[in-house]
Amino acid sequence: MDILIQQLFNGLTIGSVYSLVALGLTLVYGILHIPNFAHGALYMLGAYVTLTTMLLWGFHYWLAIAISVLIVGLLGVLMDRLVFHPLRNAPPIHDKIAAIGILLFLEALAQIVWGADYRSMDTPYGQVINVFGVTLTMQRILINVGAISVMILLYLFLKKTFIGSTIIAMAQNREGAHLVGINTNKVAMLTFMISGGLAAIAASLSAPINLVFPGMGHLVILKAFVIIILGGMGSIPGAIIGGYIIGFSESLGATYISGEYSDIIAFVLLVVILSFKPKGLFSREGF
Repeated sequence: MDILIQQLFNGLTIGSVYSLVALGLTLVYGILHIPNFAHGALYMLGAYVTLTTMLLWGFHYWLAIAISVLIVGLLGVLMDRLVFHPLRNAPPIHDKIAAIGILLFLEALAQIVWGADYRSMDTPYGQVINVFGVTLTMQRILINVGAISVMILLYLFLKKTFIGSTIIAMAQNREGAHLVGINTNKVAMLTFMISGGLAAIAASLSAPINLVFPGMGHLVILKAFVIIILGGMGSIPGAIIGGYIIGFSESLGATYISGEYSDIIAFVLLVVILSFKPKGLFSREGF
């Protein structure tokens, strides 16, 4: 029983990270219908910026995360203005190729700046506690509390604020939102900023229990795409629930089946669920 509870907690931790990354993808896809393959590079840069500000300038962990969110969010805005916005009237394949190009460019840039070595990130929350026979680390607790708090704040922002309402309106009908006076360009920029910020938060929270390296976003972004397809393209509830489904499945599968196949479980689940629900668990778009 202790092993089961331990793995359920680990699955909750993994799912929290996956859900944050998938939420950023979902926001961009829901509004602009762009599958942003470069999102994994934003995740990677979020970890590097946090690590660098802590090591070079001695900033506290939370301040480093805030700076990372700001920088990566602004980078997301630059991606929109310099790449995706000029391609808005181009054939659909062009933005996909551009996103892959950005991914490769940012990974090469990271390797030039920080090198290809694997790095570890220190955390002020490295304490280990034992609760009813289950070993927990404060960093993993922080990941869960932080991720869930961010999800709640994002929900309140989208549902309870005027700016959030404009994002939802644009996701439902971009042309209609433009006709009623919504500045679609500003909404797109804000969406990319939020998306980048979510990736930075996810990376900064999870980096202390993983490693930081230029290719760290590859597997995460693949699973994030699995999650948003599984949950329903453009669905925020689908991204959150899909993230936790994959997280729990991987954690339990690694324990009771084999750790060698844990990364395959996400793709097997995708095939099984889409066989019964071809449009995903939540097929309604527009959040």
